[in-house]
Amino acid sequence: MSTASAPPDIADDETIIAAPRAERRAPAVLQVVPRLVTGGVERGTVDLAAALTAHGWRAVVASAGGPMVRELERAGATHVALPLASKNPLVMHANVSRLAAVIERHGIDIVHVRSRAPAWSAVAAARRTGAHFVTTFHNAYGTETWLKRRYNSVMARGERVIAISGFVADHVAATYGVGPDRLRIVHRGIDLVRFDPERTSAERVIDLARQWGLPDGVPVVMLPGRLARWKGHAVLIDALRRLGRGALHCVIVGGGSERYRRELETEIARDPPPCRIAMVGECRDMPAAYMLADVVVSASTEPEGFGRVIVEAQAMGRPVIATAHGGAAETVIEGETGWLVPPGDADALAAALEEALALAPAARLDRAQRALAHVRAAFGTERMTARTIAIYAELLGADAAAAPIRSTVAA
Repeated sequence: MSTASAPPDIADDETIIAAPRAERRAPAVLQVVPRLVTGGVERGTVDLAAALTAHGWRAVVASAGGPMVRELERAGATHVALPLASKNPLVMHANVSRLAAVIERHGIDIVHVRSRAPAWSAVAAARRTGAHFVTTFHNAYGTETWLKRRYNSVMARGERVIAISGFVADHVAATYGVGPDRLRIVHRGIDLVRFDPERTSAERVIDLARQWGLPDGVPVVMLPGRLARWKGHAVLIDALRRLGRGALHCVIVGGGSERYRRELETEIARDPPPCRIAMVGECRDMPAAYMLADVVVSASTEPEGFGRVIVEAQAMGRPVIATAHGGAAETVIEGETGWLVPPGDADALAAALEEALALAPAARLDRAQRALAHVRAAFGTERMTARTIAIYAELLGADAAAAPIRSTVAA
């Protein structure tokens, strides 16, 4: 399939400008994602739906389903199952009518898309029905070919285009010419109740340490993230060789490619660092995991749109080391909450690890307090959802917050 294929009724360079909807009621937002599996995009979708319902708005999410549907529905939102994960051009074309029917049935005012494939269907459905169209760029998508650039360009057609970091916003502005009249930055938010060291019991931490075989008194370096080559696991392994510490445990947390996992195991066996390295797979209790770490590392060799794990770790008061590109450069305060090192530079990473592991208790406590204050001020879920709802209100007018009620509500 040509991923650049668009529905035939959408012009190549068209930005959706919706006609005013004739009737008003409690504003309704339809979020469109491929699936509701566990991930950052999906987490933000569910968090926003919950905030909308708490705000007196109506929240609808269309996706191909997944394990987060139950959580979404518990928050008071409505889920509509559609084959939105498909990149088949025939399915995408059929999804235009399916989404248009959802918009009409639920009286949708704003369609908000977060992924490129379903965006092609959603943009046509919004145009057909007169609903407002909003997009979120979750990363600086590659533009290696004309086809790739065209496929991505649908995300630049919103009346408002949201970027999850300044790094992503700069990419959107430079690549697609989206100006400040439409472009908005809304940093991703994390659950500050879940990621709170005061709410993470010692029992949970002890239980996880036992599962992973971590002895007391041995420093722990942790790299959380998917097992993908660009996440920089090999850079960390090389840095641990250069660090030369034997009394140290490195824990690699996260699932992903089994083939890549075997490659890492082979690399470790070929030239093992003096410390122990354990790949523990997925973890369902990341707050407890962070509490086990003396330092949390993000060694990504390619820039991340935001870099959620580094923010989560700071929320738990952990010293962090991240590569100095992408969204991480906006979430780490160099010299105060963590260290920023050049991507792919094992020597610089080893030097930062040495500094982090050598922190005296008072300096560690000071960094923890700075990190907590930094994250709570800028990267909470409530801030993210409030800023997004404010963008919706921009489109709907000043009276949107009052949520006036229409005379009829669809079943």
